[in-house]
Amino acid sequence: MKIGVIGTGQFARSFISLWQKHPDVEAVYACDVVPERAKEHQEKYDLAGIFNDAEEMLASDEVDSVAVMTQRWTHGPLVLQALEAGKNVYSAVPMAISVDEIKAIIDKVTETGLIYMMGETSYYNPAVVWARGKVAEGAFGRVFYSEGDYIHDMDNGFYAAYQYSGGDDWKRTASYPPMLYPTHAIGGVLGALPTYATSVSCIGIKDDRGDGVFDKNVSLWGNDFSNMSALFHLADGGAMRTNEFRRVGYWQGHESRFRFYGTESVMEQTGHGATWSIKTEGEDYRKGDTLDISDLFYTRGTQVPEGFGDVDPALMQSFASGNAKVQDRSRLPKEFEGAHNGHEGSHHFLADDFVRAVTTKTQPPVNAWKAARFTLPGVIALESARQDGARLPIPDFGDGPENPAW
Repeated sequence: MKIGVIGTGQFARSFISLWQKHPDVEAVYACDVVPERAKEHQEKYDLAGIFNDAEEMLASDEVDSVAVMTQRWTHGPLVLQALEAGKNVYSAVPMAISVDEIKAIIDKVTETGLIYMMGETSYYNPAVVWARGKVAEGAFGRVFYSEGDYIHDMDNGFYAAYQYSGGDDWKRTASYPPMLYPTHAIGGVLGALPTYATSVSCIGIKDDRGDGVFDKNVSLWGNDFSNMSALFHLADGGAMRTNEFRRVGYWQGHESRFRFYGTESVMEQTGHGATWSIKTEGEDYRKGDTLDISDLFYTRGTQVPEGFGDVDPALMQSFASGNAKVQDRSRLPKEFEGAHNGHEGSHHFLADDFVRAVTTKTQPPVNAWKAARFTLPGVIALESARQDGARLPIPDFGDGPENPAW
């Protein structure tokens, strides 16, 4: 396959380098709204070529697949353009920012038979990989309540990231509503549980810093919520709670963390560790085992490679990590060994998922239908917060085709 990368910001280079190493990728191309960035990538990373813009790339026969690595709110329209042009699509998160965009993507994938994949890192988060296995074994009993948080303070690299991508008018987009970026939290819970969200009540906490970010009069979305908390009802009768925080006194450790409460055992992850509590059978209910499982989730190797580029030190966890003990690398190409990784060891798996899906013409684990279930709850949660926490139904577009057990 031949991949064209749309958007050559800080995040794209991680995947460009992996796809260049993949034995089933023949060539990698790129384009960017800032042509100098694409040219720099071509020279620095020895790309097969560059295009003047996305339209030129999508019209070309040089690429059969594209990776959309642009601003969060542009994904939906670009994905639809790419599918219309006959290209398979890898999209950074989120899938889109409206119900209509998400439905249109699913309809277009159904119509064309093309591959769509959303690159949700939490699907391969070590804690989620572990929980997915335990859920499949039945070790939790019935999981009746789960939590997934994405805790990322604006001062912890986000100001710099928005300034890098937003130009002089960056404050308009730095106010991006937290619940429109929900997949690092929701994707971890629903990446482990075989269910989906059916309704939500969400509380939005208005910002009070007064620096022009999260200011309704400045925001492109009229948004003044910097922190948001949502409670979801799930199709299996359980509940899920999600926090999306952008003003929070938390700096290091797991930005995404997860907790699963079952009738037989409980896994609780904090910013710096995790425990597994197991009920002991018998009459004495007070006895049980609590195991420290933090080491299973710890990713080793946290250095950005020399010459990798101008990555903000505050974003090192996103751009550099090794692998955890629970992540089975046996399916990955040998060429990925020792290669740069990121987001707690997830990049290698995501890069390979897309190539496998396209070259074998099978659905990736986070296909269009799964991506919708990771994204739509946040879209509706934002609307709930705007209605002062009203409980609102979440549309669902079904299971979609069967996912592979990679």
